[in-house]
Amino acid sequence: MSVSSRIAGLGHYVPDRCVDSQELETLLGLDPGWIERRTGIRSRRWAAPGETLTDMAVRAGEMAIEKASVDRNTVAMTLLATSTPDHLLPPSAPLLAFRLGLPNSGAVDVAGACTGFLHALALADSFVRAHGKPVLVVAANILSRRLNMEERGTAAVFADAAGAVLLVPSTSPNSGIIGVEFMQEGEKYDCIQIPAGGSAQPFEPGTDFSKLRMTMRDGQAVFTHAVRMMADTSALVMQRSGLVAKDIDCFVPHQANSRIIDAVREKLGIAPAVVLRSIAEFGNSSAATIPLSLSLASTRGEPGIGGCLLMAAAGAGMTCGAILWRQNL
Repeated sequence: MSVSSRIAGLGHYVPDRCVDSQELETLLGLDPGWIERRTGIRSRRWAAPGETLTDMAVRAGEMAIEKASVDRNTVAMTLLATSTPDHLLPPSAPLLAFRLGLPNSGAVDVAGACTGFLHALALADSFVRAHGKPVLVVAANILSRRLNMEERGTAAVFADAAGAVLLVPSTSPNSGIIGVEFMQEGEKYDCIQIPAGGSAQPFEPGTDFSKLRMTMRDGQAVFTHAVRMMADTSALVMQRSGLVAKDIDCFVPHQANSRIIDAVREKLGIAPAVVLRSIAEFGNSSAATIPLSLSLASTRGEPGIGGCLLMAAAGAGMTCGAILWRQNL
């Protein structure tokens, strides 16, 4: 009997500190209402001093495991999608698995920026199908500590959050991933970056501190590329899976910017009512936005997260991906 996968548990965590857009507009010297008009963001969460990436990931992972009611001894792999690990070395996933009490789990960091959750989800689905064992996927970021407050366009958008899914084996036909497409345009590699701190430009005494902060070289270009790439991969994955827009029960886009979400939805012809959104309240937490949106919707009892889900994301690299997921309830 062939094995597929299904989402058995969803989890999320957001820090307590809520930073509304009015507060940021005052700090950044922006006109009242500028941030919401440009991005759709009314508020976002920032981690507390001393709160670590692993602290946040544990909270989301714990919730997903409890919702799934699985034996922790059976979880065979933990994947952590993040751009802001606790340390450059060692990876954070082993600490996450240890703190969650998963003694038989492997542990891998996935550094895919905004597309990272989709990369990790594809790997997790393949692992479950191959080995018939549960896999935990957590996406988490603390982007508030990488903001360059001199660059208003990025400082206004990014946030801190964690989201998690626990995949388990399923014998239901066509459960889990039914289509996946990934792409990259490496010639635009440096559109969004943190210039220093890696091996190409290591931190040394005298390093310009601003180079340790996030920068976006051309915001309008990133907007254009993100819309095109998300729409193209989504259209391709639907075409290759024999589906059209009306077959999508729930569209879960990366919460980069409300105008990007609207533009992609319109290009695909997807109805506004099936789009999951969390950006207004929680901003852009990179890879965490898709599982965060799913978990919030589940917690609130919102309809539509069963059936056929389309997830799409684009971000630094430039990388992009789209996944069609069938969740048989």
